[in-house]
Order: sequence, then C-alpha cells, then structure tokens
Amino acid sequence: MKRNRHAPSMRHLQTLAFIDRIARCGSLRSAAEELGITPSALNRRILAVEEELGVQIFERHPAGLRPNIAGEILLEHIRNQLADMERVKSRIADLSGMRAGHVRIATTREPVAYFLPGLIRDHLLEFPAVTFSVNLLGRGEAENSLLDNSNDIAFVFEPVHRQNLQTVFSAPQELLAVLSADHPLAARGRLHIYECADFPLLLPQRPEGIRQILDEIAARTGITLRPAVESNSLELLRLMSQNRQAISFCLPVNRRPDLQAAGLVALPLHTRGVPSGVLVAGHLKGRTLPVAAARFLETAHKQLALQFS
Repeated sequence: MKRNRHAPSMRHLQTLAFIDRIARCGSLRSAAEELGITPSALNRRILAVEEELGVQIFERHPAGLRPNIAGEILLEHIRNQLADMERVKSRIADLSGMRAGHVRIATTREPVAYFLPGLIRDHLLEFPAVTFSVNLLGRGEAENSLLDNSNDIAFVFEPVHRQNLQTVFSAPQELLAVLSADHPLAARGRLHIYECADFPLLLPQRPEGIRQILDEIAARTGITLRPAVESNSLELLRLMSQNRQAISFCLPVNRRPDLQAAGLVALPLHTRGVPSGVLVAGHLKGRTLPVAAARFLETAHKQLALQFS
C-alpha cells in the first residue's frame, strides 16, 4: 500500500514528542534523561527539524533551552498532532477489543485525596490495559493545562477559568470542620466560624478554594483567621487534625472515610450566606476526547452524580 507522503511517520511523531518534552523540561539534558536517550542524539533531532524548517526553534541560553516564536508556533502544531494520535490509538484499541489507552488528568488537591484513587483503582479492574497520568495542579493551572492538550480531563474545586471548560459535572460542596471527638465543640450540630477561631486552626494556604471560602465567611463575620498551621498539603493538615484542640476543614469529596476510627468528627459550618464552593469535572470545549479518556470521564460523572447530586 502506498503511504501518503504528507502523513506523519511514527518516527516523525516521536521527534515531535521529543521537542515537546524539551520545551516542558527547559533543558536538553533533563529531557534526554526522561526520554532515555543521549543529549547528543536528542540535539541531532532538534537540528534536523530546524534544518527542515529553515529556522531555529529554540533559544540556547545558560539555563537551558526556551522556544522562540517559531518554536511556539511549532509546539502548538505538535501538541495538536500528539493529541490526535492519542485519540486515534485509543479508538483503534477500542475497536480491537483491547480497551486500552492513556488518560491524563489534571486535578486540584481536594479530589486527589480519596475520590480519584478509588475511581482509578476500580476503573483499572475493568480496563487493566488503560494507563493514567495524574497531575496535581493549582486552581487555574488545572483548567489551563487543557488548552495545550497537556491533560485530557480536569477535576477542579472552585475553578478560576471556566470559559474554556466543557463542564460534564458540577455540584456544590458543603464546608466541613474536622475536629477530635473529644473537642469542646464536637457535640455541636453546626459550627460558626467565630467559634472555631478560638482554637488552633489548620488551614490550606491561599489561593486554595477551601481557604478562599473560609476567608469570605470570616470577613462577613468580621473576624480574621489566624492559622496555627497553614500548608498547601491537605495530607499534612489531615494528619494534624487528631490534635485534640485543633480544627481543620474539608469537603465531602475529601472527607476521610475513617473519621470515626480516627476519633474525629466532621461538622458542617455556617456560611453566613457565602455560596458553597463547586466541584467541577470536564474537558476542553470543542475537543473530542480519546476513547479511554471519554470512557473514564463518563465513569467519573456517574460516580460523582451518585455521591454528590
């Protein structure tokens, strides 16, 4: 069969993937280590592409390599090509009955604690040939990572950029205070923020969605929250919640399943009219997802709707 001379060869796609990796690493040596080839071999690939295009695509500087304007134009093409190839591979695998593919997920910290690990584990039991990349990003970064096809799906609490996000699932998340079962406030049905402020507070750092909502509630109450500990690690805050006096905060999506066994309780918080934050799952508007990613997002949608609708 005669091959279309305009169709990209697999080797050519590999070279494009190498260029994308160099741009993301910002270093020839780091990219070569990740790709498992020598820096000199990788450099020859770049030079061959630059010779074919007739222009340089990277600026060489002491700190590494940075795409120039021509390189940015090429990278946009490369990322579209690679995303298309992933979609083709996934569809072919689906047709052949392999039910394989690779799913790239961008997520903020809240869904990654309990919800996503369980969902991925169950999905792998049904589709063992599917592989996953889970990338923990900040609010705004997670949604933006869809724009260049770095990720297929985003799970975000309180997204900053929703204009390019095709929302598949959206639901409010009630804010919960987590405290020891022996805490003086543990017998209350619902807590006020001013009651919590009298005890050591374990708070996420700004601009985390939970912290933003807590700050808004505090502002409406006329108080300022002074954390005993603040961190961008929800895991660290979770571990410190067993301090008998301390209070941390969570959402239903990252509520510990072992609260009672850990000697903790989770009590809802009066919000003083501040809207609950929203958990959103979706993908880039106008993009047709690879079969594996689309299937996983459908599964996630069903599970999210079951738990939080």
